[in-house]
Amino acid sequence: GSSVDTLSKLQAQKDNPQIDVAFLDDGPQAQAKAFGLLAPLDKEVVTNLENVYDIAKDKDNVGVGFGIISTGLAYNKEFFEQNGWEPLTSWNDLADPKFKGKLVLPSIANTYGVHMLLMTALANGGSEENIEPGFEKLKEIAKNAVTFDKTADVSNYFMQGQAVASVWGSSRVFTLQDTGFPIEYVVPEEGVPALMPTISVIKDAPNAELAQKFVNFILDEEAQTLFANSLFDGPVNKNVKLEGDITNKVIYGEDQIAKLIKVDWDVVNKKRAEWTEKANKEIEVAH
Repeated sequence: GSSVDTLSKLQAQKDNPQIDVAFLDDGPQAQAKAFGLLAPLDKEVVTNLENVYDIAKDKDNVGVGFGIISTGLAYNKEFFEQNGWEPLTSWNDLADPKFKGKLVLPSIANTYGVHMLLMTALANGGSEENIEPGFEKLKEIAKNAVTFDKTADVSNYFMQGQAVASVWGSSRVFTLQDTGFPIEYVVPEEGVPALMPTISVIKDAPNAELAQKFVNFILDEEAQTLFANSLFDGPVNKNVKLEGDITNKVIYGEDQIAKLIKVDWDVVNKKRAEWTEKANKEIEVAH
C-alpha cells in the first residue's frame, strides 16, 4: 500500500498495534515518528546499522532508510523521438504547452507530489521556507495535466499512452524500463531530491524482538544487493558491491549520495497540511 495509507493504519491502531514493521517513505515516516508511533532500533540486535550511510540514519535511531532513490522526470523516449522533441532537462520543461493533455502528475498527497512542489520552488528561486514560486510554476504546469495521481504508480498511464511525461521515482522508472517499455529517467539540471524508503519497528509491536531482527535482515548485504538488482533501490549498506549495468540505474556510493538534495522533513511536515489544502484548491481541483 502507499505510505500515506500505512500511516493512517498505524494511527488507527495506536492503542493496539497489529503491525510489527512498517515500510514508509521518509516523509510519512517522519510524521509517524512525530506522532510517537515508532520504537527506537536496538543496536545490539540491528548490528548492520554500523555499516549504513549517514544519509539513511535517523538522529534518534527511530527507523532507518533501507534504499536510496531519487525523484526526477520520466518521459516516453519513443514518443519524443517520433515528434522530434528534445529530452527533458529542467523541472520547468513540464510547463511547455506542447505537453497539454499529455502529463500525468503526482498528487500532493504522496511524496512524489511534495518533491515536485519543492523542486519547482527551487528551480524558480524558492525553497522549503519560500514555497510560493513552486505553486506559481505548478499552476502553469497543471494546465498540461490529464490528472493528478494519488497512487504513486503511473505505469499504466504511460503504457496506455495517456502520459508521455511525468514526475516519478527512479526505481519505478527503471522497473518499467526493465519490461521493455521505452521510458527514460532524467536528473534535471536543478538536481533531484533523495527519496528514502524506510523501515521502522512499531511502538508496542506484538512481535518486537522479531521485528528488530527483521530490520537487521533488510540491512544485510545480501538483502541490500537483492533490493538493488530487482527494485533499483540504491544500497544503504556501505559494504555492498554492485557490478555491471545496475550501477547506472541506482544511486550507489558516497559520490552519488552527496549530489542528492536532502529534504528537511521537519520543516515540510509542519507545513504539509497547509500546502496540501492549497494544492487541492488551486492546482488539483480541475482534475
